[in-house]
Amino acid sequence: MPNRLANETSPYLLQHADNPVDWWPWSPEAFEEARRRDVPVLLSVGYSSCHWCHVMAHESFEDEAVAEYLNERFVAVKVDREERPDVDAVYMEAVQAATGQGGWPMTVFLTADGEPFYFGTYFPPEARHGMPSFRQVLEGVAGAWAERREEVGEVAGRITRDLAGRALAHGGEGVPGEDELAAALLGLTREYDERYGGFGGAPKFPPAMVLEFLLRHHARTGARGALDMVDGTCEAMARGGLYDQLGGGFARYSVDREWIVPHFEKMLYDNALLCRVYAHWWRATGSPIARRVALETADFLVRELRTAEGGFASALDADSHDPAGRHAEGAFYVWTPDQLVEALGEEDGRRAAELFGVTEDGTFEEGSSVLRLPGEDDPGLRARLLAARAERHRPERDDKVVAAWNGLAIAALAETGAFFDRPDLVERATEAADLLVRVHLDDGARLTRTSKDGVASANAGVLEDYADVAEGFVTLAGVTGEGVWLDFAGVLLDLVIDRFTGENGTLFDTAHDAEPLIRRPQDPTDNATPSGWTAAAGALLSYAAHTGSELHRTAAERALGVVKALGPRAPRFIGWGLAAAEALLDGPREIAVVGLAGDPAARALHRTALLATAPGAVVAAGEPDGEEFPLLRNRPLVDGAAAAYVCRGFTCRMPVTDPAALAEQVGGAATEA
Repeated sequence: MPNRLANETSPYLLQHADNPVDWWPWSPEAFEEARRRDVPVLLSVGYSSCHWCHVMAHESFEDEAVAEYLNERFVAVKVDREERPDVDAVYMEAVQAATGQGGWPMTVFLTADGEPFYFGTYFPPEARHGMPSFRQVLEGVAGAWAERREEVGEVAGRITRDLAGRALAHGGEGVPGEDELAAALLGLTREYDERYGGFGGAPKFPPAMVLEFLLRHHARTGARGALDMVDGTCEAMARGGLYDQLGGGFARYSVDREWIVPHFEKMLYDNALLCRVYAHWWRATGSPIARRVALETADFLVRELRTAEGGFASALDADSHDPAGRHAEGAFYVWTPDQLVEALGEEDGRRAAELFGVTEDGTFEEGSSVLRLPGEDDPGLRARLLAARAERHRPERDDKVVAAWNGLAIAALAETGAFFDRPDLVERATEAADLLVRVHLDDGARLTRTSKDGVASANAGVLEDYADVAEGFVTLAGVTGEGVWLDFAGVLLDLVIDRFTGENGTLFDTAHDAEPLIRRPQDPTDNATPSGWTAAAGALLSYAAHTGSELHRTAAERALGVVKALGPRAPRFIGWGLAAAEALLDGPREIAVVGLAGDPAARALHRTALLATAPGAVVAAGEPDGEEFPLLRNRPLVDGAAAAYVCRGFTCRMPVTDPAALAEQVGGAATEA
């Protein structure tokens, strides 16, 4: 009989709706039930494309005996971390503080007041490698609850008090300047992997936000070392197994230092961020591989993740069925030499094996290999293998639409479409933006975090939703010349100032009137995505550049105080904030392009403006003295010709009518009419 998850919209929760465990969704009623029964709460947090979440579900949550024991002694609560990042953040902080590590599935035992007292991640069905079995953990916690309740209460209270005392005070301490950004660059140089690109050792994650900082730093200062780190990292990732050489798009991370074997799940946010980074890398260098990867990743987003409603789904699973019918990680993506021959014929199969680094021994499991591209490309072979792979059992897709990640995708697709003359990509970005306005933005201009099948959930948007959607809307406005998107961004950013801002310019992940947790989550550091804090700082700064709003610029500057404090010490974990700081130091530059509708000269100036490498430059394009954008007001044609005005703080240089002259002022390449 289905449990209480059967009516949820989250694909992850629905995966557990038929478990014998009597799951509850996160709700006041679940904690009231624990209080009524006088039992602890088991909180299990994961997400649909999490490999080890599936493993633990199969081993333990589908086990009738384990479920019976669990149901008798606990109230079990299942949370999709992508729907409730606030719940995940609060308890993950506790797990990491207590154990020194974290991950998913996250397993936490709570009192009926939500106070945590025992933590872990994945627990196996049988004890091994010094790790207790899940049944042993349940028995130990149940025994402690029954026999040492006072001790449990003391531990829970101490942990909760410690978490409550962790509020950050960074903000309003001055903006980061040349010294802090130079120190951040030095720190990244020390951690850079000269041999394989990227930063640190295994596992190695794609550092999209750090790469954006390095591109902006190079554009502003000319520092060759910054661009060298981008070149080395982007090329290594693009040629490695992290990148899907057939269908485009990036896997979540590489399990090794060399980018060979990925963890195969594909996330919307990674691919949106990396699509934009590769487009920006191409803008800075003209690299052919940057162009290929940016376009292939954009096409992957549209082909594989776009929903029927026009938004973008959250993820593709790592697992699928292999040719023998077994459910296995990476089965959709890996090849043996014999499989290549079967798909392509003897001669081309052997050539493909050499081209993609497929060996008899294999780079993955059971003699299979992940495809890489260490040498020359062969688009024809790639296309034929992609067609052959289409016959395989596909990974499952999490169709949940997350507002923040769609905001990142809107920005990426809009810019990639503009850079490479792909209006279809700009149209897909616009359709996703329309969905967010129609479904995720309510009458009070508050964002809902998730939707599915065009129906909004009850999950309130968090700071990253407001910030990333605003970023996407500002970018879309610059590309399309439609000022309505700037207006929507302003509505969201006003709410950031009103509902998410604390004392001294600090920002919180949840609104001041959100559901209270044991701690109001707050984290300025980047993880898999830009932190809501630094994303908000960047979006506020761009909006202020467009409108001249001192309120929004001051909010951005105060938020960037945290970058002044953390940038020199931990640059790998605040790359988005460092990128925003680069824009602040550069102005950012404001580019107004005025011209008559349909004028090829105006289009050439507009595209040149979009190709500007000046950090964080904002672009407004439209009719002379147009009302769509504040930047266009009082900006006439020059002798009847389309013109571009480059400004800082609404103080402008003499207008130019030649794309080459505009490119000289803002960096990048000129586009001729």
